[in-house]
Amino acid sequence: MRIAYISLHWPRTRDSGVGKKILRQLSLWQAYGHEARLFMHTSEYEPRSDLIEGEILSYAERGKLWTEWERIRAARQLVRAVDAFHPDLIYFRYGMYVFPIHRLAQVAPVVEDINTNDVTQHKEWGTVLDSYNRLTRGLMLRRVSGLVCVSRELSRSPAFSVFGKPTATIANGIDLDKFQPLPAPSNATPRLVFMGSPGHLWHGVDKLAALADHCPELHIDVIGYDPPAEDNSLYSKQNIMFHGYLTREKYKNILARADAAISSLALHRVGLEEASPLKSREYLACGLPAVLPYMDTDLDDLDSDFILRIPNREDNIQTHAQSIRDFAYRMRGRRVDREVLVSRIDSKSKEMTRLAFFTEILGRSA
Repeated sequence: MRIAYISLHWPRTRDSGVGKKILRQLSLWQAYGHEARLFMHTSEYEPRSDLIEGEILSYAERGKLWTEWERIRAARQLVRAVDAFHPDLIYFRYGMYVFPIHRLAQVAPVVEDINTNDVTQHKEWGTVLDSYNRLTRGLMLRRVSGLVCVSRELSRSPAFSVFGKPTATIANGIDLDKFQPLPAPSNATPRLVFMGSPGHLWHGVDKLAALADHCPELHIDVIGYDPPAEDNSLYSKQNIMFHGYLTREKYKNILARADAAISSLALHRVGLEEASPLKSREYLACGLPAVLPYMDTDLDDLDSDFILRIPNREDNIQTHAQSIRDFAYRMRGRRVDREVLVSRIDSKSKEMTRLAFFTEILGRSA
């Protein structure tokens, strides 16, 4: 099978969560005997060596109208490049529509990767982009041959089920072989770690201020965010340290010092209850017990003391700060039993399931 993997709008770097996921998928598909190539439609990014390998169709950003024209030009190039590759199937990571990306469906059957509910998430981008997304999203969704959703919640959502497409639910996975368990530290008082990136409302980094206030003895390391402005409530917290963007090799040392980790705190802000964030899988792969403020597609039925579940709502820190504190103290000197995770979060079996779905879609399209 020849598979074209499409990523729209964003530079996918080797150290980003999505970049690592795409690399892992491509390498496994190739290991299973398929030919797979990434086609990345992205704003200009330097250095190019930071980007994962693939055909890069870039556009310049120089004002709204010029940028939109550039995006269209790059999208035309992408469609032509994919057509020249002669794929059997196209795997399309959801992105806001840009003309003429719908023409990919004329090249080969398209399976669309659904990682979020765009109808609710794009509201945070303002009225203009929200309206544009609602008006144009169907141009691609009506033409695809199948959907792969990362959660059961998304597969059942009317935002996608209304299109009546064959759908598979495959949560995010991780290459456990690439993550060695980190020895547990010997902290007198617990250290917590939080990983994220700016611009994502559902990460809920702002909630850490309340946790710092409720639990002043806990130390919280934040990876992926630079120190906030002085007028930000997080700025004055003595027990929070911001480390900015770091490569995996650099942030591994911070994870090694942590007793436990915190995953995304505010999925409710984008209308989601269920998820499988890559960062939560990385925490667990490194052996860190984790606080999960949502339903995890792979782990929800797992009865384990190395996972603390708290509600997915705006006041979850205020109501469960004491539980987080107690959990952090219980986890001192402990690490996760990875054996119980292999069948749940390792990406090998997940990609075999995805490839089987591709084969099913091709059979339907024959």
